Amino acid sequence: MNPDHAWIAAHIPHHGTMCLLDRVVCWNETVITCRADSHHAADNPLRDGDHLGIANGIEYAAQAMAVHGALLAGDSQAPAAGFLASVRNVRWHRQRLDDLEGELEIHAERISGNELNVLYEFSLRCADECLLSGRAIVMLDANRKMISRSGENPP
Repeated sequence: MNPDHAWIAAHIPHHGTMCLLDRVVCWNETVITCRADSHHAADNPLRDGDHLGIANGIEYAAQAMAVHGALLAGDSQAPAAGFLASVRNVRWHRQRLDDLEGELEIHAERISGNELNVLYEFSLRCADECLLSGRAIVMLDANRKMISRSGENPP
């Protein structure tokens, strides 16, 4: 299964124009590759006036990681809610995303993880050009899991 925009929007917390990804190209247990054209959209919510800066590429990568988590969870369970806790070793190779002609290709690879956090390497490309790359730590619903272990009911 290679999910489309509608599937993605139904399985991650980002809705409307904030759901930036168009489709999943391929994925397995450790890797996901997605495509997006939303960097061209005038109503992209990440735009600052008339441009979309390269730092916003991190949000594209974070959404790919969220989609990966949803795919790994399958239909039998809800994916763990997560938030981006840290990004490191980010390398910028240009200033903007909105002046690119083609689609963005967003790649994320799960390097390690457990029930509380996951480490991903990510990159964004357009055609043969690497736009940015780095590493991200995603915290996975840590409060709920810690409360569950203590015997309390999670909120």
